[in-house]
Order: sequence, then structure tokens, then C-alpha cells
Amino acid sequence: MAKRKPPTPIDIKICGIITCLISAIGRIPRPVARRLGNGLGNLGFRLDRRHRKVALDNLSLAFGDELTARQRWVLARSVYHHLGQILFEVGWSMRASDAELDRSIHIEGLEHYRAAFEKGKGVLVVTGHLGNWELLSIVADRARIPIYVVYRPMDFTPLNLFFEWLRSRFGARLIPTSHAMIRIVRALKKKEVVAILMDQSVDWYDGVWVDFFGHRTCTSKGMALIALKSRSPVLSCFLYREKTGFRAVFGPEIPLVVTGDKTKDIEANSLNYSKAVEQGIRRHPEQWFWVHRRWKKKAFCEWPRK
Repeated sequence: MAKRKPPTPIDIKICGIITCLISAIGRIPRPVARRLGNGLGNLGFRLDRRHRKVALDNLSLAFGDELTARQRWVLARSVYHHLGQILFEVGWSMRASDAELDRSIHIEGLEHYRAAFEKGKGVLVVTGHLGNWELLSIVADRARIPIYVVYRPMDFTPLNLFFEWLRSRFGARLIPTSHAMIRIVRALKKKEVVAILMDQSVDWYDGVWVDFFGHRTCTSKGMALIALKSRSPVLSCFLYREKTGFRAVFGPEIPLVVTGDKTKDIEANSLNYSKAVEQGIRRHPEQWFWVHRRWKKKAFCEWPRK
């Protein structure tokens, strides 16, 4: 992958404008912001036919007869409401005081993280585009977790600069996906925590085929490779929106499968991590990024739906 060019003065100026605009959004009272977010979501649902179809197709594939066509339509619209809320919540987070953040963000399952951290091998965190993932760095700060976040830089440099600032302003350190393995291993050796999003489709040569909502899809094998190499414990974490704020949920450690057969171990562990993401989505399906074509890579065969 080609080395990214440094930002130009124009990039920095545009980033400043973006920052000011989103910060201004943060001035809107939360009840009004919620209504505006839902309104923005309704508008997107009506106008964005392409991604609306992707969401409906994904929901049909994932839930099958569990949901009627009407229920899938309502759920897809709720997904757009969720996406509309994220922008306003990011603006709110830029202006919220420490006391307000403490009141608004609740953490569940922190004992799972502490037990994993005490093993002294660092911790790997499986997460995804579920709930408001952009605020996870705040959770790490509130829980005193020294965290690295693996991310894919955006193509539009000013927006990438904004999100790099947003994700790192509470102390999180960022690792670009390009050549990330060495930096991740180094962080784990220093007993740090590394969060990796594992809910998007990858090319077959970069991933492994696993079951996800009853259908095969290609998912990243990077987490499994790192866990097998470092023996660092792996657990999940998602930040869900609730009526009165947010709830971060840490799951229990996901047991590492080690048989000595590297290929099978990568497949088995990747499947377990994928299942952890699926379980997280099932808890709040309206808060996942269903507009992403998760099953766009076709497997050579499909498992029958359970």
C-alpha cells in the first residue's frame, strides 16, 4: 500500500471547519438532537435507495423467516435512525463535561476485562460498527484502559484528520491497518489493549470463511493470527445506545482454540470471534451497520440455515 501523503494546509483548514460544524451540533439540547437525528435518518431511508436495499437484503439473509417483510422494513428504518443519531452524539461528546460523560456512560462486565488484563499478556478486544463505536475511546478513558485502536484511514484527508483527533483525544493511540501486525504485537508485549473491528467483509486472500447469521462470509483472520502468536486473551466490547445514555458491555474471555493445526486453529478462532460479534448485534440489531454488504463475497458453498 502506498504511503499516505502528509496533509496540506487546505486539508487542515477544511478539517478545522468540519470540527467547528460538528462541535456546533453539540450545542443542540439532547432531546432536540434525538428528534433531529431521527428526522435525518428518515430522510436518508427515503432517499438512499441503494443502501436501503442493501440493509433490507442483509436483514432478509440474516433473519429469514424470523422477521416478516414489514418487520424488516421497520428495523431497516430504525437502522437509519441510529446512523442519524451518531452525528449528533459525536457533537455532544465534544462538548460534554467529565461529569456528564460519567453520568451518561455505564460500563457492564468490566470484571471480564480486569481478569484478562491480570494475565499480563495484554488484551485483544473484538468490536464492530455496532452502537456508537466512535465513542469507545471515551469508555476506555473512563475505565482507565490503555488502548490502541486499529483503523482504516479514510480517503478524504480532512475527514480522516477529524476522526483521528476524535478517536485519540482521550488518550487512545491509533494503528493504521497497513502493516499493523508489528505494532499490535509490540503493544501487547507492553501489556497494552488493542481493539480491532471485525464485522466487515474482506477479500478471500485476506480472510477466512466463517458462519455469520447462518451464512458463510469472509472475515479477517488477523485477530486469530495475533491471538495465536501472542496468546493474549480476547474479549468483546460494544457501546450501545440506551434511553438515558450509553452502556458499554464487555463480554467474557473467548477461549483460544489451539490444536497444533494452524489452518484449523485460525478458522475455529475466527469463527468464535465472528459469533461474539453476531451475539452483540442480536442484542441490539437496530444499532448495527446493516448498510454494509457483509455477504458480498460468495463462498463456494453455503451451510443450511438452522
